[in-house]
Amino acid sequence: MKKITTLLLTVTMLFSLAGCGGIEPASDAETLVYGSGDYTRINPAMDEHGEINILLFNGLTAHDGANQVVPCLAKSWTFDESTYTYTFELEENVTWHDGAPFTAEDVKFTIEAIMDPENDSENAPNYEDVQEITVFDEHTISFQLAAPNVAFLDYMTMSVLPKHLLEGENMQESDFFRSPVGTGPYQLESWEEGQAITLVKNEDYFKGEPNIDRIVFKIVTEDTMKALQMSSGELDLALLTPKDAESFVGDEKHVVYHMMTSDYRGILFNFQNEYWTENKDIIPAICYGLDRQAILDTVVLGHGIVAYGPLQRNIYNNENIEQYAYDPEKAMQILEDAGCTMGENGFYERNGKEIGFVISVGAGDQVRLDMAQAAAQQLQEIGINCRVEVPTQVDWNGQMAYLIGWGSPFDADDHTYKVFGTEKGANYSGYSNADVDKYLTEARQTDDGEKRKEAYNKFQEALANDPAFAFICYVDADYVADARVKGIDPNTVMGHHGVGIFWNVTEWTMEE
Repeated sequence: MKKITTLLLTVTMLFSLAGCGGIEPASDAETLVYGSGDYTRINPAMDEHGEINILLFNGLTAHDGANQVVPCLAKSWTFDESTYTYTFELEENVTWHDGAPFTAEDVKFTIEAIMDPENDSENAPNYEDVQEITVFDEHTISFQLAAPNVAFLDYMTMSVLPKHLLEGENMQESDFFRSPVGTGPYQLESWEEGQAITLVKNEDYFKGEPNIDRIVFKIVTEDTMKALQMSSGELDLALLTPKDAESFVGDEKHVVYHMMTSDYRGILFNFQNEYWTENKDIIPAICYGLDRQAILDTVVLGHGIVAYGPLQRNIYNNENIEQYAYDPEKAMQILEDAGCTMGENGFYERNGKEIGFVISVGAGDQVRLDMAQAAAQQLQEIGINCRVEVPTQVDWNGQMAYLIGWGSPFDADDHTYKVFGTEKGANYSGYSNADVDKYLTEARQTDDGEKRKEAYNKFQEALANDPAFAFICYVDADYVADARVKGIDPNTVMGHHGVGIFWNVTEWTMEE
């Protein structure tokens, strides 16, 4: 099982919010203050997401505003279909923030570190097909794969790390990840723990000097506090809850960006918990017992869509699968067909045990908490004694269920193969289904669009017939910005946790 700290970091980093001071109001026209969750480290190789990563680091490739792959540290590449080999020609005269030259050795070091099972990276499944990495010279490198992986160029957006600063270091615990050095458009100036991470522009950035001099990631650990600080002018940009964002609509001092995401929420069932060994057959009842539209409308004001699978905002979505439309009578019938009988306290029982479970929610995310509580109430109404808890530490092995969030606007392989594949790096539920594994593998190994479509159709059918999650809804991102901030692309589809708004940050400006 993956290290608990890895996922805790992601949750803390992206969703844990608590108000704090120490930063002057955002009055400097050349400084942008962003309301951020807290970071315990900045480690893109080991951890899935972090909005700050794209400011500090670069990958060989990048995603543009349409989420298509474009060159970055690699200026070009070729693919040999006979050997499944990608060869990248790298940009020359790129330097790390400490002045050291960037080379192909840095790329090799980074990917090998991710692939090393000792490092326990949740990104490792993205590179499991890599058989051999060859450095030809300082600016040429190749990756030979064991089989085709059409998402490989997407995965080469991975931030490259400096070999000269990390070789021999512990990739989970090195001090480097509290003082990171990258090649990106901004570099670390200071880190006040629990207060702010301040970045200053990289004047030598190989793609051109950014316009905004300084970006402050101000740590604000509660949703309501972010909204208050946006209103007071202490923040220039923040991702707010839909309810908080609504208060800024029509305010001439602010711009509200309602941005589409591929970011879904659902109830993850922990199959490592023996409860689901005994009660896996009631999961369809749970799925039918959720009024997703009511949760969407109440919790996020309809800013999103009802969810039934992981690819609804992908070209390979299969809308013909079982969508588990709200049907409480059918849910109760499934429970009774499974041998459950209604107990005196209003909850079903089976073999002398009450039917019920606990949904765990990560601390600091009010939207997830509200969703979990709404779902629990709905399930209680059909006779399942569902409760919600917010543990101080998430126990991925022991918990019964978790209000999970995943989603990718990129290739369909992303956030499917490693989330639902047996024993893959981000499969935190312990889910395993041979057909799911088969079809996900088939889909990543062909670049034939029709064959991929067929494989993903079958994957989604298999997953719907044997649910790993009870999907709830896709949650769109509501960013609020000071009207002085120009250049934000409102049409880009955001990713997991709404990440992605900084994709073109070098073009942003702040008006006087």
